[in-house]
Amino acid sequence: MTRFILQRLAFGAVVLLVLSSFVFFLFFVAPGDPARMIAGDKATEAQLQQIRTNLGVDRPMIEQYATFIGRAVQGDLGYSYRNRQPVAEIIVRRIPATLSLVIGAVVLWLAIGIPIGLMSARHPGSLRDRLGQAFILVGLSFPTFVLGMMSLYLLYFLPKQAGFTLFPAGGYKAFSRDPLIWAWHLALPWTTLALTMAAFYARLTRGQMLDVMGEDYIRTARAKGLSERKVVWKHGMRAALTPLVTQLGADIALLLGGAIVIEQVYGLQGVGALAVQAVNNQDRPIIIGVVLLGGLFIVTANIVVDLFYVLLDPRIR
Repeated sequence: MTRFILQRLAFGAVVLLVLSSFVFFLFFVAPGDPARMIAGDKATEAQLQQIRTNLGVDRPMIEQYATFIGRAVQGDLGYSYRNRQPVAEIIVRRIPATLSLVIGAVVLWLAIGIPIGLMSARHPGSLRDRLGQAFILVGLSFPTFVLGMMSLYLLYFLPKQAGFTLFPAGGYKAFSRDPLIWAWHLALPWTTLALTMAAFYARLTRGQMLDVMGEDYIRTARAKGLSERKVVWKHGMRAALTPLVTQLGADIALLLGGAIVIEQVYGLQGVGALAVQAVNNQDRPIIIGVVLLGGLFIVTANIVVDLFYVLLDPRIR
């Protein structure tokens, strides 16, 4: 087990090293003045000279890369000259909004999607199965931004026109100030993201359970006299969880790197909104920081998923 974990950690470190190398060469070695790319067109010559000194562009390329990696490992992701703040501080302020959105949405879409998929798989061809498949079809057909705009219109704009407030229009309130206000402001973003993802997870659960419930060991468990509940949960669901965990790890990692559409629709100032602003403003230090952070989330999620494989599947152990 220890060897397996060390191997996965080493592989993750290699992936991050390759990603950081790609980012470094893309922004610092590509044709053009790195100082001008970072500071923008309005920077003075004195500012450009100071940035060149900070970047060490007059030093050998290997030394520049080693400095870049060393700073990144220490949490120094550079300096945003447009915002006049360190990139790490800007990102750290944005992470709570994205983290709150993702955690709440994950809980909701698992609580909705897995039971619906399980219900459809246990009663194939029945009315419950048809209702479950209808939910899947509708959920997968609605783009996230359309569902978000509909939610704002029906649950914010119309009640506002009637003289009362059912849900706020958006924005993020810190959990530490008031947990109820925090949840109230995130209720619509959670629901919007969860409904679209729940449809996908319901379809995935249904397909996996239909495959698993036809296996020989399921028939053997039933022949031994086990109750249907034990057959489904102890034998069927456990085997079906492996692809669900794989997909969940990938989805969480990608969303932590920035749920761009939801954050834009509801005005949540998270990592996704920060990435959009950085691209629009050509703020390359922030773009670099967000890319490296997203890579870290993906590598970490994959390592966690591999550990869950060991716990779920005896064959891997």
